Amino acid sequence: MKTVAFLTLGCKVNTYESEAMMKLFTLDGYTNVDFKDKADVYVINTCTVTNTGDSKSRQMIRKAIKQNKDAIICVVGCYSQIAKDDILKIDGVSIILGTSRRNEIVECVHEYMQNRKTIVRVDDISSVNEFEDLDVDRYLHNTRAFMKIQDGCNNYCTYCIIPYARGRVRSRKPDSVLQQAQKLVDHGFVEIVLTGIHTAGYGLDFEDYDFYDLLVDLTTKVKGLKRLRISSIEMSQIDHRIIDLIASSPIVVDHLHIPIQSGCNKTLKRMNRHYTTEEFSEKLIELKTKLPTLSVTTDVIVGFPGETDEDFENTYQWIKAMHFNQLHVFPYSPRSGTPAAKMKDQVDGNIKKQRVKRLLDLSHQLQYEFASLQIGKTLEVLIEERHGEYMVGHASNYLKVNVDLDEEAIGHIYKIYIDKQNDVELIGSVISEKIE
Repeated sequence: MKTVAFLTLGCKVNTYESEAMMKLFTLDGYTNVDFKDKADVYVINTCTVTNTGDSKSRQMIRKAIKQNKDAIICVVGCYSQIAKDDILKIDGVSIILGTSRRNEIVECVHEYMQNRKTIVRVDDISSVNEFEDLDVDRYLHNTRAFMKIQDGCNNYCTYCIIPYARGRVRSRKPDSVLQQAQKLVDHGFVEIVLTGIHTAGYGLDFEDYDFYDLLVDLTTKVKGLKRLRISSIEMSQIDHRIIDLIASSPIVVDHLHIPIQSGCNKTLKRMNRHYTTEEFSEKLIELKTKLPTLSVTTDVIVGFPGETDEDFENTYQWIKAMHFNQLHVFPYSPRSGTPAAKMKDQVDGNIKKQRVKRLLDLSHQLQYEFASLQIGKTLEVLIEERHGEYMVGHASNYLKVNVDLDEEAIGHIYKIYIDKQNDVELIGSVISEKIE
């Protein structure tokens, strides 16, 4: 029996790409085993968002080598793309692939088995113009199916290395997206989450087809799809067509994750974010007016170089006034190779910790308040797993709901009446059979 073990670091896009590579190994007769077990092939899908991500990637490569010195060690992904020469210095690495040509991984394994010479296939990602069509038609451990629709980013925020690791925006062909979506639904998935490096940048490289067109096609042409979720979207890409579609479609969920990164215009400018808080606020107010049930979550970076106490206070008060429903808070971490890492006035680590804590406390307060507004309402909930006495799932607005059901409910959507809350989570009772 041939065995392969995967270790995936970083984002949901990496998770998708690991699933796609796993499918290629399965088709070649491999059995998937846990990364901590002895395997014939180890695949480390790396992350390079932070210097810590680089370090963790190297650590996991060495761990795989130690577990089986005779194994074929494949290192792929963003860190490989940025630092292939550093990886080559690690004795025992067999194959290095960057953020393209991952569909060749099994072919590389065969080639390596024949001549036992290290294989490096890392392209100049800035010159890659075609989307690499990696297909996933089922997930073993998910009730929601993530579907990658684009790669790359054109924004070049000053703190971010990803455009250098992933290249410019490349979109998956619409027919390929629709075919995969139908396969996922046919395999029992009722919710699809659209994901990418810059998800709503989909179509920037097409002449006459954009993200809105894709949403329309997915919601009208995929038979049996119950829920469509956008993993993340920039406010600049939310136009009136998309707002009207979310408001009118029973399939596109009433939740958007819209990164803000800072609530201070001076900081946004240094980050090279292409909007002001005033522009963001105006669009957010329009969204919430047209979509009263909408839940909006966001990302915030604190302690960006030059962020003063006053700048942070502006961010805090602005976020509070905007009533985001949850914050993902990150202390700024200098990433070598980015403009921000060379900026003056780097913020002290202890100050960053204090600011992170304040925003996390605010996030908890905002989550609690939003959860309390759901009591007495009926929500549609996708049941995902058991937690103690309850089955737990996400409502369309992304709040967690606990309900008394059995394991057979996993993967199905139920209408749940919300009775009460337990901190930021909700507790409800079933008022309908599963929605087919």
